Amino acid sequence: MLKGVKKIILDTNFLLIPGQFGVDIFAELQRLCDFSYEPVVLNETIEELSGIMADKKAAARDRSAAKLGIQLIKAKGIGVLGQQRKVFKSADKAILELASASGGNAVVATQDRELRDKLASKGAAVIVLRQKRYLKFYQ
Repeated sequence: MLKGVKKIILDTNFLLIPGQFGVDIFAELQRLCDFSYEPVVLNETIEELSGIMADKKAAARDRSAAKLGIQLIKAKGIGVLGQQRKVFKSADKAILELASASGGNAVVATQDRELRDKLASKGAAVIVLRQKRYLKFYQ
């Protein structure tokens, strides 16, 4: 990773936003971030999206949003982190671990309130969707 380039870790529910609310999260990230960044996902996030797609009990809208999330990861060439680190059962635990170990060089994009609160208590920066229309940065 280049010095000064922050990783923006995209959480599962954040990748559902385009399918659920029609918000272009990548255009919003460009608008919001006045620093060099690289969007990334974790293996656990891809597994969660795949699980939602395969879950016949999940709402069709959620399955469709998860499919779009996977397609966006591929289309945008989003990097996948997971080969060089401990693997977790939960994407949230993996994100907490990675954000804590980043030394302030990672930002987490999530809609999960519990995860946001845990990240905030550790001083990590977070990006969230506001009013189902735009992204906002919290530090």
